[in-house]
Amino acid sequence: MKTVLKSAVAAVAVPAILLSVSVNASAQTAMPEACKSEMSASGDMKMPEMQMGQMAEHQKAMMEGMQQMHPAMMQGMMAKDPDVSFVCGMIAHHMGAISMSEVELKYGDDQQAKAMAEKIIDAQKKEIEEMTAWVNEHAK
Repeated sequence: MKTVLKSAVAAVAVPAILLSVSVNASAQTAMPEACKSEMSASGDMKMPEMQMGQMAEHQKAMMEGMQQMHPAMMQGMMAKDPDVSFVCGMIAHHMGAISMSEVELKYGDDQQAKAMAEKIIDAQKKEIEEMTAWVNEHAK
């Protein structure tokens, strides 16, 4: 998966720029209440009181996946062409979804959640292939 992202980002030669992003109000309201319990009003995680060493293994695995996905997504979205920016950002975003799904398959117990994770992995991999091909064809 990392190779796919590297080739997509290399194709557009965007600089590595880290940005802080807050969740906008419409995205906040779209989230189920149970999903918002650990998020502040700005969308930032309340992490200072909980160090990585104190997390459960599934939490560590999720955080590691997100720590890899976020900079790659932000970097991809810095392309000057809005179409390329969108597609490159989405490649990294989909890679994050795959990472989270793999954590569910490893640590989860609920068969319905595991089935959702498997569907996500299959769909996201196919879409990453399609988007990578598009970037390779359209990025200037």
